[in-house]
Amino acid sequence: MNLSTNEKKLRQRETFKRLINLGLTAVCLGLEIALFAYWWQMQFRWSVVEALRYFQGKGHVLEVGIYAFVLILLSSMYGGIRLGYLKNVELIFSQVFATLMANVFIYAELSVMAAEPFVPDVFILMMIEQTMVVIIYINVANRVYRAIFPPRKLLLVHGDRPIEGIRAKFESRRDKYIITRTVHVSKGFDTVCGTILEAYEKGECNAVVLGDISVADRTPLIKFCYGHSIRFYLLPKITDVILMGAEELHVFDSPMLLTREYSLTVEQRIIKRCIDVFGALVLLVAASPFMLLTALAIKLYDHGPILYRQVRCTQDQREFHIMKFRSMRTDAEKDGVARLAQKNDDRVTPVGKFIRKCRLDELPQLVNILKGDMSFIGPRPERPEIIAQYLEVMPEFAYRMKVKAGLAGFAQVYGKYNTSPYDKLKLDLTYIENYSVMLDVKLMLLTLKILFWPDSTEGVETEQITALREERRKRQEGRDEKEEE
Repeated sequence: MNLSTNEKKLRQRETFKRLINLGLTAVCLGLEIALFAYWWQMQFRWSVVEALRYFQGKGHVLEVGIYAFVLILLSSMYGGIRLGYLKNVELIFSQVFATLMANVFIYAELSVMAAEPFVPDVFILMMIEQTMVVIIYINVANRVYRAIFPPRKLLLVHGDRPIEGIRAKFESRRDKYIITRTVHVSKGFDTVCGTILEAYEKGECNAVVLGDISVADRTPLIKFCYGHSIRFYLLPKITDVILMGAEELHVFDSPMLLTREYSLTVEQRIIKRCIDVFGALVLLVAASPFMLLTALAIKLYDHGPILYRQVRCTQDQREFHIMKFRSMRTDAEKDGVARLAQKNDDRVTPVGKFIRKCRLDELPQLVNILKGDMSFIGPRPERPEIIAQYLEVMPEFAYRMKVKAGLAGFAQVYGKYNTSPYDKLKLDLTYIENYSVMLDVKLMLLTLKILFWPDSTEGVETEQITALREERRKRQEGRDEKEEE
């Protein structure tokens, strides 16, 4: 089927948009690499001249090339080159953090080549210069990018569930998306499709969002959008997330998807356990001074216990005692009622606020990892009481316990502490169904970034579980009304 003139223009625009994105990103990375090349030529190379003799004259180009490769790789991983996708502040933070990690790596490499520690003052000066370049350039580049490519106009197709939550998500990124029109799926397939085409022709939208609608309603709309080359965004259901990790088989003359009964293979579990044990031992030794200082601060503040033990659930809902440095008052749950930490929770002590911000309260969990109760990467362990509440309104919550609980996970890297439980579940299932050793390594590196990002330390809102229960009740009432009709 030949594309219409409008479709060709949209395709050309997307190609142009991508080229502009790559071009602006390349300039930023090029400026940073040029600064390293300058300081390499002026300062660094003289400390490793003996090592470079093995490479003759190409050694200088090789070293700059290594730095460029590491910087581009880390920028891609941490999102520093996602111009037009991340918020301005987050984009700058991501690129500065990627640059810092690249500089730490290259500093270690050059120290090995020089057979002695490099004097860090020049590296610090280079880092300051690169940070200034990133801040100035990204601010300018983002303005240019958004001036050329305004927010995408969206038409939302929704069902009976309230659309405020979906609207709120897109409202938080008005620089990128604007919902200009909505249509209820109950109007029928023909009416919805007619509305989409009408909105496209009038220029009211250039993409469609398929919200939380049934699979029966959604499937023909997906085919319609795909067949008419209409861009659409899909808010996945749990079953969609499970299928993301399915293995494609070609046993017969038609594709077949396989979802295994065991989330991780034997070899994956062995490798994962080896990484956990080795990493926990190394970090316990490295973090021991910080752990000692934290213990002293907690004891001196209120003379209470240093550690806080709490029953949590790991793989197959097996209970274990998680260990943390105590960050709340000793009478935080004197009534015996389990509560999630809240935003601006007054139960948290001044010392607790600091160690939570710095994640020092989590360090004793390295012992849990050594004992085999937890892993470095996996869904965060929840309390049995909280799990019971979630299971009442969200039975699928049990799926996240198909693997061992983790110190950090997919939901912590790509979500927030106050991300809704349903969205956290989808993020955790994304990890479970797409597991690989490289994914674990990537998430470990990304965890370093979120340690310094404030959004990840926010508390949950107290009404989250209540809201889930109320929403489930309303949906059930809606089903009962339809059955009566």
